[in-house]
Amino acid sequence: MHPSGYDRLQSQVIPGYGSLARLAVALLSSSPAAQVSGSSILVAGCGTGAELLEAIAQRPDWNLTALDPSEEMLTASRQRLGEAPSISWHQATVEGFVAGGEAAGGYAGALSVLVLQSLPDDGSKLAYLSALAKCLQPGAQLVLVDLMRSSLTSLEPQLDAAWDRFQRASGLDVTRELLPSEGLHPIGLARLTSLVNAAGFGDPARVFQALGFEGFLLQRQA
Repeated sequence: MHPSGYDRLQSQVIPGYGSLARLAVALLSSSPAAQVSGSSILVAGCGTGAELLEAIAQRPDWNLTALDPSEEMLTASRQRLGEAPSISWHQATVEGFVAGGEAAGGYAGALSVLVLQSLPDDGSKLAYLSALAKCLQPGAQLVLVDLMRSSLTSLEPQLDAAWDRFQRASGLDVTRELLPSEGLHPIGLARLTSLVNAAGFGDPARVFQALGFEGFLLQRQA
């Protein structure tokens, strides 16, 4: 997707999207490791820069590393943020960044918003989560937000109807036919728990939910 339409679509698809970056940064900022002034924070899949913008507003003391494999997204984010001296920019995946040897165990926290959902569960999700764990100090936290698969399939028709009603009540014209479906690989909570445990995190703690979109705090194990 072109960066110019990314934020607009997400704001129409995800209830509460406008507050999502603010919440993610507030959660991470309150964690024991990232409370420390001057902490190094990794923003994985920085997209158009929503989390970076909020991080600078809430924690101007943080040293931020922004990663995105898309040149277009990274360019859009840099244009949005300007040449903020507290941000180090890298066009890379987290796995590639870790392989470069710069990241091991140096970060007091990380943000991953709407990234894991785009990776297939063929080893790619585990590789991504494992690379994030390798970036973090023991005990540091990751805020993970993604589209999830419902564990109660009997509720799916009600959730779909609620989404449609929410759209109409919000005066939005996005129909289900316009929703991006290709390239999305949501998983359920049980599978997520298995993956994050294998990657080196403790069990996920849910801290946000808006219909199918859920946010979790993950802590890297010692």
